[in-house]
Order: sequence, then C-alpha cells, then structure tokens
Amino acid sequence: MAEKRKRTLDIGPAEDGGVGGASGGAGDAGAASAGAGGGASAASAATGAGAGPRKPNPYLDDDGAGGAPHAARSAVTNPLTGRPFTRRYFEIREGRMKLPVSDYLDQLAEAMRKHQVIIVEGETGSGKTTQIPQHVVHAGFGREAGGKMVCCTQPRRVAATSVAQRVADEMDVKLGEEVGYSVRFDECTSDRTVLKYMTDGMLLREAMTDPLLSRYAVVILDEAHERTLSTDVLMGLLKEVLVKRPDLKCIVMSATLDAGKFQKYFIGSPLLKVPGRLHPVEIFYTPEPERDYVEAAIRTVLQIHQCEGPGDILVFLTGQAEIDDACYKIEQEAKSLPPELGKLDCRPLYSSLPPHIQQRIFQDAPPGGRKVVVSTNIAETSLTIDGIVYVVDPGFSKQKVYNPRIRVESLLVSPISRASAKQRTGRAGRTRPGKCFRLYTEKAFQRELQEQTYPEILRSSLSTTVLTLKKLGIDDLVHFDLMDPPAPETLMRALELLNYLGALDDDGELTAAGHQMAEFPLDPQLSRMLIASADLRCSNEVLTICAMLSVPQCFMRPKDAAAAADKAKDSFKHTDGDHLTLLNAFHAYMQAHGDKDWCWEHFINYRSMKSAESVRAQLQNIMVRAKVPLVSTEFSSRDYYTNIRKALAAGFFMQVAHLQRTGNYLTVKDNQPVSLHPSTVLDYKPEWVLYNEFVLTTKNYIREVSAIQGEWLIELAPHYFDLSNFPKGDAYRALEQMYQRKAAAERRGAAGGAGGAGGEKKKRSRWQ
Repeated sequence: MAEKRKRTLDIGPAEDGGVGGASGGAGDAGAASAGAGGGASAASAATGAGAGPRKPNPYLDDDGAGGAPHAARSAVTNPLTGRPFTRRYFEIREGRMKLPVSDYLDQLAEAMRKHQVIIVEGETGSGKTTQIPQHVVHAGFGREAGGKMVCCTQPRRVAATSVAQRVADEMDVKLGEEVGYSVRFDECTSDRTVLKYMTDGMLLREAMTDPLLSRYAVVILDEAHERTLSTDVLMGLLKEVLVKRPDLKCIVMSATLDAGKFQKYFIGSPLLKVPGRLHPVEIFYTPEPERDYVEAAIRTVLQIHQCEGPGDILVFLTGQAEIDDACYKIEQEAKSLPPELGKLDCRPLYSSLPPHIQQRIFQDAPPGGRKVVVSTNIAETSLTIDGIVYVVDPGFSKQKVYNPRIRVESLLVSPISRASAKQRTGRAGRTRPGKCFRLYTEKAFQRELQEQTYPEILRSSLSTTVLTLKKLGIDDLVHFDLMDPPAPETLMRALELLNYLGALDDDGELTAAGHQMAEFPLDPQLSRMLIASADLRCSNEVLTICAMLSVPQCFMRPKDAAAAADKAKDSFKHTDGDHLTLLNAFHAYMQAHGDKDWCWEHFINYRSMKSAESVRAQLQNIMVRAKVPLVSTEFSSRDYYTNIRKALAAGFFMQVAHLQRTGNYLTVKDNQPVSLHPSTVLDYKPEWVLYNEFVLTTKNYIREVSAIQGEWLIELAPHYFDLSNFPKGDAYRALEQMYQRKAAAERRGAAGGAGGAGGEKKKRSRWQ
C-alpha cells in the first residue's frame, strides 16, 4: 500500500485513555506483506513457462470478433442459462476486466491443472473474491468436471450473501439459481447451482453428512488470513480429504497472508501473488489518546464533511449498538451544518442487517452529498465498497475471548492488530488518493498494537468444534493437523463439558445423545436442552426459545422512547425470567399473525421475529430427522412453565449462579462475582439462576437469566454437582442441605414401601 508522510491531526480536545494497553504478543503468523511487488514473478514461478491452451471464458473474453460492436456481442449466449447476455452484463464486464486479478486468471487455471492446492495472495481490491470462483467455473473445473459444484467460503454471512448477489449479477444469472449462497438458517440454492458462496461453518456442517465433500470439484477458502475457527478446522479436514480425493482442488485465498506458513502447511503448493489497485493514502494520528472513540469518530466524520473534498467515508466501529447510535448522532449533527455542504447519508453495516439493507452500502451517494458507511470489521477485507476516499479508524473491534480456567467465553472490545490497521487504511485508496484518520497515537500503533490478530482457535471455546470433529469420525484430536494447535487445557475443558452434557462417554466416544446433538447448528448446551425437552414434555416451547436465542435481540429500546419500550416489554414479562419472556413474545407475535404494525406498536424487532420463525422451522425439521418428539405439557397444567425451566436447566446447569448471603451472585464452581444484566425482566433476586451469556464490560454481567430451583440441579446433573469435588461456600452449603433432605425423603419412602413397590428407585432421565 502506498503511504504518504504520516501526519498528526487534531480532531478535538485531547483526553486520557484510548487504544493504549493492548497486551499479548503477536501470534505465529508473521507480518503480512503490504506491497504488490513480485506479483508477476511469483505467478510465473507458480505456473511454469507457457500457459498452454485454455478453455475460453465467455465472461471475460470477447466473442472472437476482437473489437466487435456492442450489438454483435450482446447476442452472445450465456452458457449457463442458454439465453443471450443482457446489456447490463456488458456494462459490468467493462469494470471487471480492469481488475488486477483478471491478468492472472490464466496462470491460476494452469496452476490448478498441475497442483491440488494453490495459495493466492491477493491484495485488497484485486477482485479475487468475485473473479476467481467464477473463472474456475468457466475454466471447466465445475459441472463439466463430473457434475460437481465450486464453493467459496467466507468467514461472515454478510460477505457470503452480498458477494453471491454481486457474482450472480456479473454472471448474468438469477441469485439462487446458477449462483447461490448458504449461511446458517438461510439457504438460497437450487439443482442448477454451479457456484455456491457459503460461510466456513456451513461447509464444516456439510462435511458431517458428506465427509469427502463429494458435491464439490473445487473448494475455495477465502479470507484465510482471518484464521477463524471454522477455517482452521476446514484446512485440517481438507488435508485429509485431498489425500482420499485426488480429483478435488483447493484454493486458499487471502488479502494479507503469511504465505510461507500456508505453503509449509500445504506442502508443495504454489503461490500466486496478485497486486491490488491502491493509490497513495495519507495517514493521520491523534496527538493524544481518545477517551471516547465513538464520539471522536463522529467528530472526525463531521470535520471531514466540512473541510475535505468529495468522496465517501468509511467508519469502523465494533458492533450494532455503537453503529446505530453513531449513525443517529451523525445525521442529527449534520442537520445543523450549512446546506451547501450537501447531504450526509449514513448507511450501517453489520451481520444482522437484512440483505436488502446491506446492499445500500454499494449504492451511490445522494447527488451533491456523500455517504458514510459505518461498519464492523467486515469492511476490512470481506467487502469492497467503491467511492471510499476517507477512512476513520478508532482502532478497536469485538473479539471472541475464552478463559478455560473459569470457562467463560465472551465478545470483548479489544485493540486491533497492526495488520488490521493496514487493511483498514487500504480501503481509502481504492479509486483515488485517500486519507485515513487513525484515532490513536502513532506511538500506540508502533508499540502497543500486536502485529497479527491471534487465530480464533487460540481464544475460543472448542466444545462445538470437538463435537463436530467427533461426528466427522476424527477421534485423535491431539494429533489432528491444525495449523496452530490449541492449548491442552482448552481442549480438555471442551471434552469435559461434552461429557457432562452426555454427548461423550467416559472414553471420549460419541453417545446416542451426542450424535443427535451434533445434528443441530447450535451450541451444545442449546442442543442438549432441545433433546432433554422431549422427556419433560415441552419440546415445542423449548424449540421456540432456542430460535429466539439464535436471532438478534427482539426487544427494541430507542433512546427517545425508552419508557414506552419498557412498558411494552412488560406486557410480555414472565416473573421467572427472560427465557419465558421470549416465549411469551413469540406466542403474542404469532397470535398477531406476524403483523409488522403490531411489532412496531410493541417495540418488537420485526426482522428478528421473521428470522426466529424461519430458524424455528429449520430446527423443527432437524428434530424430526433426529427423531426427537415434538410435545407440550397442557397450558393449564401447573407444570407447564416448570417443565420448560427444568429443560433449560438440563442444558445450562453449568451456567448457574447462586445468591450469596451478602446479596451478590457468584457463579457456581468458578466463584466469579456477577450481576444481573440491566436488560433482565427479573425484578427480584432468586436464590438460583441460570444464564445464557456471560458479558464482560466494566463489570461481569449475566444476560438472558431465568430463576430455577436448586433441587433440579442435583436431580438433572448429580454428576456435575458432586460435593466431593465442589468448592466450599454458600452454594456448597445449600446443595449439601438439599442432598440431606433428598436422602431423608428416600429413607422415609423406603420405610413406607417395605414389602411393596415404594422402594423402587427413580429412573434416571435419559439425558444423564
């Protein structure tokens, strides 16, 4: 990336705090190259001299007429549909042929004929994500090679859906037909699909039923530099599949890649370097750290709009709440600016936005104005937005962190790496010289940011991954060939959790319940809860709760109508907690026939409820396939809500907190002090609560909380609440008293049933 002299820009009053304090060293991956040099020579080395004959690509080649007039070219038939190409296809093609990657497609095809695995290092803006997969299709590696598909994985669902739409337009086909996508709880493909974009997690799930990935001729792993958990596991899996399937081809693509590490991992694989299309970018730093990076970002956007020339702005923030808040404030502040500056049009981008709203980021700015895209780190590399001239980088992102000692996984706002900062800067130089405003000091960039982001596998809970690998038949987890093996303690914690949940037996083998649990695209606790709910006659209700927990928060609370929103939420409130409140909200929504106006009046997120409907239907289909009965307790029964809460406890008994005599909660076993999240509907403090999420902010919160009875814990999970291996404290004493009462009751029952059937032991539930 070309960079001008770095300068310092005063964007407001200097304040304490900021990015400083980034801890931890760089991961194994080395510094990624930011330059484009060596691209051609590396490509030549990869492919050897002479590309030889190749199959024509109707999508990039002229029709043989060289400079044939447009009218002649428009009659060319699309080989995928059998219909003539449209005028729009030729308009798009003009831009595609200017992308840097178009000069390297022939060399890539030649390399694919000689090698099973090819590493592609393509800089930001090179066009690799959109062009390489479709070129692979038209070079004869797809349907024509045994009737199989080409798939391209993405780390994020937003990228998978957005890129699929773009490529469908470029190939002049309808999305869902020849080009489709597959993300969790949303599949848009058909029998005609030849190219499928999908999240890496979905390809991993497909491997559970098709271990050899027999539907695919080529697997393309895009954005490999992000080193997501699923991508790392997929690479390990592909190394085994490639040995068994010599016909399978694999392309590993990245914007910034430690090529040597990937070539060492995939032994003998050639490297193809594709330069980007970057103009010089001038970088500015703040003279002092910023205390409030969101406010600093808003100030910077307004100053750019007032003081800088034409061009759109890209702002990086960490999540939906920050992004929505920033968009609102920017547009409010912009109203007070002189009208001759033009309109400032904010467009948010985060994963839970529906596709049609996500597509707004690609639309042109209003005439005479400029657009401001406020995005999570998805816009670093996964998506390219034309027209961006200015980048505002506060230096933070949300990262998954996991502490195996206390078994807590949470999303934490953390400083980005230097590699990410360079990626963000590069977004400003796509179409012309740009500027990047880093809202941290140059000293912080040089000394406090780590070189690379740690691979996700080194900072995540592995319970879902271990369950997936077991389902894939990979029993020797220790020697499974991962690029960066996780810490032994993290692996042991995952095995321990799955054993407690009944998914693995004491020998580490999958149980019958474990096979069922692996079928669900859910965390093991949720799938355990679903399976347990059948014995408790509440699987219909627990199915709904699982769906509601799998979509974005349904309760809206706008700042200018917080009191009205709280009152509306109270109409769904259940005294025993948040899970039953979600159930009530879904039932009310269905009784209103999914009416959009009803949602608006009750401050319910309509998109979340529609998603929950879809997720519930898909989970129900899996339950039917897994032979889990769909049953309910009569609503009039006093056990209706009790059974549902028991099913919750059957899945989340390891996520329980106990009220201490001091009036504070401690997590059971791990003894972490926690507070109920302010969003909870609980207006009292039950002695025992279970929670869905541990939130790390200024203090430890537990979110999505429900009251339970302590007796259920020793009934449902006596193996976990074994007092012989339990820390002393208030929870220990409460459990001890419950065990004593239970023993006394059993003695009385045995005495009363002497000579009869009274002494028959209670059967263990099948999820124990």
